Amino acid sequence: MAPLFAELRRRAMPIAWVHTGQHREMSDSLYRLFDIVPDHTVTLLRTRSGLAHLNAELLDGLSMLYEAVRPQAVLVHGDTTSTLASAQAAFYNGVPIGHIEAGLRTGNAREPFPEEKNRELTARLARWHFAPTPGAAANLVREGLEKRDIHLVGNTGIDAALTARTKLDALLGLGHRVLPERIEALRHGGDHFRVILVTAHRRENWDGGIARTAQAMVRLLIEHEDLTVVWPVHGNPAISETVHRVFRDMPTLLQTRLCLTSPLDYPTLLWCLGRSTLVMTDSGGIQEEGAALSVPVLVLRNATERPELIAVGGGILVGTDEDRIVAVVSRLLGDGPALARMRDAINPFGDGRTSARIADVLQRDLGL
Repeated sequence: MAPLFAELRRRAMPIAWVHTGQHREMSDSLYRLFDIVPDHTVTLLRTRSGLAHLNAELLDGLSMLYEAVRPQAVLVHGDTTSTLASAQAAFYNGVPIGHIEAGLRTGNAREPFPEEKNRELTARLARWHFAPTPGAAANLVREGLEKRDIHLVGNTGIDAALTARTKLDALLGLGHRVLPERIEALRHGGDHFRVILVTAHRRENWDGGIARTAQAMVRLLIEHEDLTVVWPVHGNPAISETVHRVFRDMPTLLQTRLCLTSPLDYPTLLWCLGRSTLVMTDSGGIQEEGAALSVPVLVLRNATERPELIAVGGGILVGTDEDRIVAVVSRLLGDGPALARMRDAINPFGDGRTSARIADVLQRDLGL
């Protein structure tokens, strides 16, 4: 949302940023990078885990905020629990909702869970649907939403990635230390190594999928001596314990080519992505960022709400079968032309001007 916030602010439109009280330690670096100071923060009094409790806390906190502020519109992004709760709270307060990144669908309610239903439900509440691709717009039409409310604009995630990469390159060029020590070492050494970036966190992969992916990476490190794996491990114990258990008994020689880190901030993640030969991920955003930075993407899922990447040849849906992952990665590592074709695929998600298109619609419809 950062580039859209910047565009609305540039036009002197009345805009306020709400921090939903989650992951502040991760978001602070983003706020610094994009020059954002949140105007409001929701205080979450979480006493237990669980999606229902999180949704209830967000819904109550956001409802009280909207009652106090009385905004002309609320803009939400994507398919998180925060997105759905924000849309619900705005709807209860009679505030029109703009849904950024609308219309993404897998058609499977459990993959991804709970995101597929979050975005479907948000669509039923929204006034403006800002679709990133023709396919996403077509999904909304098939669901019976009014065509006049659907706007094909691209994805603001592409705007963010391109803006952040420019900022990062400038900082590195000036000699600023913006990368953590382990990644800085990768930047200054090991040019002869090929890097695979791995991220995995989806709930549907907790039951075996992440372990199989890790086992595949052990085999790939054994089979390819010029390979380095960078894996920012999600903080959830269900994920981190699995990843570390698989790699714990790996030979010391292989450990030197494995970089397990805590979750990376956005600039560092973008740098690692740009340095990678390919990225393996079950994330949605990284599919787009890979396309923006011309990095081949292997999707660690059985279905994706971003089929455009697969269709243009920039990504491959590999799932989490260990043998398939090893086979596909080994084939690509041995086939330079195939990797080059994936890097040359046209980015289907946007051209970096999405925020301006959204701002045009809001400015017109809100009379600002």
